[in-house]
Amino acid sequence: MTVLLIGFAVLLLLIIVVRMPIAFAMGLVGFFGFAAMMGLSWDNWDNFRWTAPLSMASNRVVDTVQNYSLSVIPLFILMGNFVMRSGLSQELYHASHAFLGHRKGGLAMATVVACGGFSAISGSSLATSATMAKVAMPSMRKYGYSDSLATATIAAGGSLGILIPPSVILVIFGLLTETSIRELFAAGFIPGMIAVLFYLGAVRYVVWRNPAAGPAAEPMPWKERFIALRGVLGVLGLFVLVMGGIYLGIFTPTEAAGVGAGGAFVIALARRSLTWSNLFDTLSDTARTSVMLLAVVIGALIFSDFINRAGLPEILLDFVNGLDVTPIMVILAIVGIYLLLGMVFESLSMMLLTIPIFYPLVAALGFDLVWFGIVVVIAIEISLITPPVGMNVFVLSAVLRDVKTSTIFKGVGPFWVADILRLLLIIFAAPLSLFLPELLYR
Repeated sequence: MTVLLIGFAVLLLLIIVVRMPIAFAMGLVGFFGFAAMMGLSWDNWDNFRWTAPLSMASNRVVDTVQNYSLSVIPLFILMGNFVMRSGLSQELYHASHAFLGHRKGGLAMATVVACGGFSAISGSSLATSATMAKVAMPSMRKYGYSDSLATATIAAGGSLGILIPPSVILVIFGLLTETSIRELFAAGFIPGMIAVLFYLGAVRYVVWRNPAAGPAAEPMPWKERFIALRGVLGVLGLFVLVMGGIYLGIFTPTEAAGVGAGGAFVIALARRSLTWSNLFDTLSDTARTSVMLLAVVIGALIFSDFINRAGLPEILLDFVNGLDVTPIMVILAIVGIYLLLGMVFESLSMMLLTIPIFYPLVAALGFDLVWFGIVVVIAIEISLITPPVGMNVFVLSAVLRDVKTSTIFKGVGPFWVADILRLLLIIFAAPLSLFLPELLYR
C-alpha cells in the first residue's frame, strides 16, 4: 500500500508540478513502481534485477504497436482530418440554419445540430469547438445573439465529439478495458442523440427566460432548404456507410475506419479542397496525433500493470464490500470523483488515470463494462465545460479573443445541468445505452 501511495504522489507531482506529459509520467511511475513491487531494494544498486520490469515494459510497447485493433485510431483521425479540410462545417451549419434558424434560439439550435453532425465525423471535441466557433459565431452575432448563449452553445455542442461514434475516446476505453469497440460505438449512439435533444431543450430554456438572447432569423424558402441539405448528403452517406457497416457487422471497426478514411479522401477531392500542401499537413497532423495517442496508451498500460501488481483493485473491492453499500452507490461515488477531477484535469488524462483503477472494481461488482464506458465518457464530457479547466471553453477563448472566459462559463450553466440530467438518466436507465449492443451483437 505504501508503494501505491508513493506512486500516486510522484505521478501527480510529475504531471502538475513538473508538467511532464502524462504518457511519460505514467510510464515512469508504472515502470519503477512495478520494479519496487518485485521486491527490489534501493539499498544495493548493484543487486538490482531489472529483468521483470524491463520485460513488462518492452512487452507492452511491442504488443501495443503490433496490435491490429489500434490501427483504427490513425484511420479515424485521418477521416476526420480529411472531412475538416473539405469545408463540411460550413455546409452542415448552413443546412441546420435553413431548417431551424427561423425559430427563437434557432441559430443556437442549428449550432448544436451542426456540432453533432461534425463531431460524428471528426471524433474530436476540441476540433469541433474551434471549427464551429469560426463558422457559427459570425452568424449568431449578425442576428443579435448574446455572447453567453452563442459561445456556450458552441462549447457544449463541441463536447459531443467524444461520445457520438466514431469516438477516439471510446476506442481508447475499449483498448484499456478489452471491451468491444463495436459495442461501445453502438452504445454511444442513443446517448449522443439524447445529448443533442437535451441541448436543444437548454437553448429553449434560455430563450424562454430571455427572448432577446436568441432572436429568430428570417425563414428560408423550402427550395433553399433542400438545396442546403443537398450539400451534406455526401458526408451523411459516408457516416451511414461507416457506422451502418459496423452496426450490421459488415465491417469490423478497423475496416470501417479504412473505408471512412478512403471515402473522406474522395469527398475532399470531389470538393477540390485538397492541395499538395493541405494533403501533407493532413497526413503529418494525423501521424503526430496518432503517435501521441499510442504513447499515451502505452504509458497507461504500464501504469495499469503496476497498480494491478500492487493489488489496488482487490484493495478497493474489499474496502467497498466493507462499507456495506449498494453497487449503484459505488457508481454514483465514482461519477462524483469524475466530476471533481474534471475541475482540474483534462479529459484524456482523467480517463487514463482512473480507468485502470475503477474498471476492475466495476467488473467485480457485476456491471456491464460497455454501459460503464458510456457513463465514464459522459462524465468526462461534462468536464469539457466545467470550470476552472473546461477545455472547450478555453479553446473558444483562444479563438474568440473578444469574449471573456467568464462570459462563456456563465452561459454553459443550463447545458451543464442538461448534462447532469442525461448522466443520471443513463445511470438509472441502462437499457438506453445497451439497447443497440444487445439488439445487434448479443
